[in-house]
Amino acid sequence: MDSTRTRRRAVAVLAGAALLSLAACRGSDEAADDYPDHDISLVVPFPAGGPTDTLAHLLAEPMGEELGQDVVVTNVEGTGGTVAAAAVAEDEADGYTVMIHNLGMATAPSLYPDLAYDPVADFDTIGLVADVPMTIVARSDFPAETLDELVAYVTENADTVTIANAGVGGASHLCGLMLEQAIGVQLEEASYDGTGPALTDLVDGKVDFMCDQTTNTADQIRSGEIKAYAVTTPERIDALPDLPTTAEEGLPDVEVTVWHGLWVPAGTPDEIVEELTDALETALQDPEVVDRLADLGTAPVPADQVTPAAQQTKLEDQIDLWGQVIEDAGVTAS
Repeated sequence: MDSTRTRRRAVAVLAGAALLSLAACRGSDEAADDYPDHDISLVVPFPAGGPTDTLAHLLAEPMGEELGQDVVVTNVEGTGGTVAAAAVAEDEADGYTVMIHNLGMATAPSLYPDLAYDPVADFDTIGLVADVPMTIVARSDFPAETLDELVAYVTENADTVTIANAGVGGASHLCGLMLEQAIGVQLEEASYDGTGPALTDLVDGKVDFMCDQTTNTADQIRSGEIKAYAVTTPERIDALPDLPTTAEEGLPDVEVTVWHGLWVPAGTPDEIVEELTDALETALQDPEVVDRLADLGTAPVPADQVTPAAQQTKLEDQIDLWGQVIEDAGVTAS
């Protein structure tokens, strides 16, 4: 391993100290057949309040009930989710550190040439969670009332309009990039360490518009705190039935949903992986979880996707897919 990669691992692990300190109380001889006998950390690689954090909190209680131990959500933010992922990759493979992440696991290898971990080799998969639509939204007092008006306004005022995102390679960034390419403009970007703080600034009118997942925007759209123009799915969604699709509004190339899954450090015993998968499957069948996800414009993945194999296949396919998209766009992260 070269010195740059080694330094990046060290920085990532130090930055994740809040997470890794949870391991200090573990016994090194802890046996898989005793699992679990204390709290489990569910790591969110983004700040509190974002869409991945929302999913984590929905899953934590029902998974904990199934496992017989508390599942504690732990936010470890930084560098598009790579800080947390690097920390989890270095943690003990004992099932007490679980990470919920999204398609950012697939985009990171193409965006970060010195990435401190291998998304395939350094993790074991637990199962997919949900495939979340995105919305194109703006501050409540933005002049445009429809997506067509938004495109016209943005095109005419490209030098002054700001589009927010959760950092290079995040779903919000990729969706925004698709939109910019579709309408032929390049906008000033306001990048954040997560869409939670980005959405806060959008509500406060500090940025103009953004793409964000329905799990982060549905409530604010319904309350009128932000203005919505379209959903990035082929069909309208039940949670926001009056919101047209990008295809309906003349932008069929702007279509993206954000898949999420659970990961653990590579080498986690098979029986622990199986327990976690079973707990995830149970949680995704919980009526309260199903209802809340529906309210947020999404749904659990089908049962046959809540498996390590399905998630592994998805990850590998998406690494290839997004690698080509990112290469074609010429996007890199420092």
